[in-house]
Amino acid sequence: MKPAKHTAALILATAFLVFGADRETPPPGGPAKPFTLPARQDSTLPNGMKITLVPYGSTPKVTLSAVVHTGRFTESAGQTSLTDLVTRLMKEGTATRTSEQIASEAAAMGGSLEVAVGPDETAFSIDVLAEFAPRAAALLADVLQHPKFPAADLERLKGDMARQIAIARSTPNSIAAERFRALLFPEHAYGRTYPSNEQLQGYNLDAVRAYYAANFGAARTHVYAAGKLDAGLAPAIAKAFAPWSAGSEPKIEAAHPSYQRRIDVIDRPGAAQSTLYMGLPVVDPTNADYITLQVLDSLLGGSFGSRITSNIREQKGYTYSPFSTIVPRAGTAYWAEMADVTTAVTGASMTEIFKEIDRIRAEAPPADELRSIQSYLAGIFVLRNSSRQGVIRQLSFVDRYGLGDQYLATYVQKILAVTPADIQKMGEKYIQPTKMTMVVVGDKSKIASQLPQ
Repeated sequence: MKPAKHTAALILATAFLVFGADRETPPPGGPAKPFTLPARQDSTLPNGMKITLVPYGSTPKVTLSAVVHTGRFTESAGQTSLTDLVTRLMKEGTATRTSEQIASEAAAMGGSLEVAVGPDETAFSIDVLAEFAPRAAALLADVLQHPKFPAADLERLKGDMARQIAIARSTPNSIAAERFRALLFPEHAYGRTYPSNEQLQGYNLDAVRAYYAANFGAARTHVYAAGKLDAGLAPAIAKAFAPWSAGSEPKIEAAHPSYQRRIDVIDRPGAAQSTLYMGLPVVDPTNADYITLQVLDSLLGGSFGSRITSNIREQKGYTYSPFSTIVPRAGTAYWAEMADVTTAVTGASMTEIFKEIDRIRAEAPPADELRSIQSYLAGIFVLRNSSRQGVIRQLSFVDRYGLGDQYLATYVQKILAVTPADIQKMGEKYIQPTKMTMVVVGDKSKIASQLPQ
């Protein structure tokens, strides 16, 4: 969930104010207010499709998002990135609309149709002026229910994807991420990032249609609407999607991530930098430890004021932008630290990262350090819920994992309730160097002797 550019700038500015050195200590802020979710209106159609309406804001705009429980997890080993190709073709026309008509209708309503394919779900979204929300629902429904899959566009889209994949596979960050996931999730869809060119070019219309028929349907779709709503929107959504067949339930293959310590080096002769990608499996959002783990991650490497950032960026100048994150998946999640470091200090950078991991596992952080991180996370949470799109993303997240609205309503309080002892306990329990997968992309002749065993 990437924030808009202006939001990202605000986050960085906030982080600098919170964590910046050599500044006068500001007065303590007031207690964080609990997040209050606007009353959601939920319903389910006879075909199994769920609808959630959330009144939000006074601006006369509405965001609609049809979130389908279909994504890369549904792809077999022979279908890598087929979801991307199918959804791109869905935007190219329906039984009654051409791609130009889809785009022009969306533009006339003040928006555009966007599709985002993820590991566990695919979202078709449009943000329009409130008066056009019923028409936007009808447009979404047409795209989802009646894709034409025009043959004339198939080769062009495969060519576009091939070029994009080739570019991604030429960058060290993408190379490292692809290898890391393959090692962490062997023989699972979560471990497959890109298809080979031969595989991609082998996809035909029969494969596209078969994948759509097997993986799209009303019963695995949830339509969200947030914004300035009127009474006619719910009936309009119901009417537009009522004819859609329920479809089949997704076949979910449980992920069994690797907990084996290993280091994998991908040689890039002459590289001036090494790209580090290191991490291990942790618990998913349904686990009671997940929120505390988010606080731990932010303190360790996931914020501008984190310990790893302070160490290898601010103090030693090994890298410009190290970062860690927790990435949730169905039934699991993983923690990962990423950094581009100068070739000569590749080993030293990894040593310092592990030093910070060992320190947080061995001793509780100072209370004032933890309070700064908690304030930062509380502020980020408010920002993530400050737009129609943000509210939908949050609702989709809690619905996907069955967390309930209380997860959002109590999130800030739970963040602020984490203690220094909790952080040390979570570090010792989950961030275990003996189970770490490490990928390094760089000049092997210069870095091999530096790396940990």
